[in-house]
Amino acid sequence: MEAIRPVGRTLLRDRAYEAIRDAIVAGEIEPGAVVRDADLAERLGLSRAPVREAFSRLVDEGLLESKPQSYTRVTPLVAADVRDAAAVVGAMHELVIRVAVPRLTGADVDAMRAANTRFAAAVADGEVDLALRADDALHDVLVRVSGNRAAAATVARYTPLIRRLERRRFGEGGTCRSAGLHERLIEACAAGDVDAAVRVTAEIWRTLADLADDLADNVADSETPGGPGSG
Repeated sequence: MEAIRPVGRTLLRDRAYEAIRDAIVAGEIEPGAVVRDADLAERLGLSRAPVREAFSRLVDEGLLESKPQSYTRVTPLVAADVRDAAAVVGAMHELVIRVAVPRLTGADVDAMRAANTRFAAAVADGEVDLALRADDALHDVLVRVSGNRAAAATVARYTPLIRRLERRRFGEGGTCRSAGLHERLIEACAAGDVDAAVRVTAEIWRTLADLADDLADNVADSETPGGPGSG
C-alpha cells in the first residue's frame, strides 16, 4: 500500500491519521476491512498510541466504525452519508465564495486556471490521484482567500467521505464534466460575479449528490432478486 509506509517522528498522531485516511479513501484498505492498531503501527513504524488516536478521529469522521472489545473496520460506502457530506461541503464552498470572490487577485485566478488545466489533463489520462489533487488545489484557492478557518476545517473533515465515491466513479470509467463547470466558476470569479460563482458551485455539488443517488440505485439493484448483482 503506497499510503501506508513509515513516517517521521514529528506530529505522529496527525501523520498516522493522514496515512490511514488516505489509504481508506484510495481503496487500499477496502470497505469492511478490519484494521488493527498493532498491524498498522508496525507498517507505519510507530507505536500503537498515535494509531489508536488516528482510529478515534477516523471513527468520528465516519471512515471507520468500532465495536469496543470486538473490531474496528472501514465503513461501507453509504449513499446517504455521501449525500449529507456533499451538502455540508457544498454549503461551505458557497459560503467561502461569497467572501473570497471580491478579494481574488489575478494571481489567484491564474492559480485556479492552472489547477483546472492539470485536472482536465489528469482526467483524460485516467490519473485519479492527480485529478483529485488538482481539484483540491482549485477549490482551496477560494477557501484560503476567504480566510474562514471554520469552513476550511469542515471541508477537510467531510471531503474524504465524498472522495471515496469519486474514486469509485473514476475507477469504473465514469465520465467527468467537472472541468467545464470549473471553467465556468473561474470565469465568474474573474469577472467578480459572486452570484454566478455561487450558482456554478451549487451545480458542482449537485452533481456529487447525483453520484450518491446513483450509488443508492446501484445498491438497490444489486439487492433486488434478478437484479444486476443477483445470481
